Amino acid sequence: MKKILLLLVLSVTTTIAKAQDQAAEKQAIKKVIETFFEGLHKGDSTVMKSTMHNTIKIQTTATNREGKKMLKTETKQQVLTNIANKKPQDTYLEKLLSYTIKVDGNLASVWTPYEFYYNGNFSHCGANSFQLFNNNGNWEIVYLVDMRRRQNCDALKNKK
Repeated sequence: MKKILLLLVLSVTTTIAKAQDQAAEKQAIKKVIETFFEGLHKGDSTVMKSTMHNTIKIQTTATNREGKKMLKTETKQQVLTNIANKKPQDTYLEKLLSYTIKVDGNLASVWTPYEFYYNGNFSHCGANSFQLFNNNGNWEIVYLVDMRRRQNCDALKNKK
């Protein structure tokens, strides 16, 4: 009986410890995404760069006015230069609506639906898909694709 009780206690303890480790890992990943957007909102390319892997791939998808689906690729340097050159009077606010974080070993995937506001005015909505790599204890964004649209956005419904 004592052996069974001991095995049960060890099993429960191990399960709790594993769940706590997973929660801490997801929190560390979420912090990377939050830091990325802090840099975007402040116009601080150095902060944004601190979250990115050296070989990050960055893409945007949208549908143009003619209804054609587009995929645009930017380099890390282009994105950082655009942020660094943002006019001080311009404000960017990407309001993340939720986080879905999946982790397997040193790979993480994060899905974040969002609303984007430019100078306080609603601009568009969509979703970001981040892929992160645990680079020996530091989570870094290795791939980012965002989808942008102006239709079917809750923010537009709320303005009416």
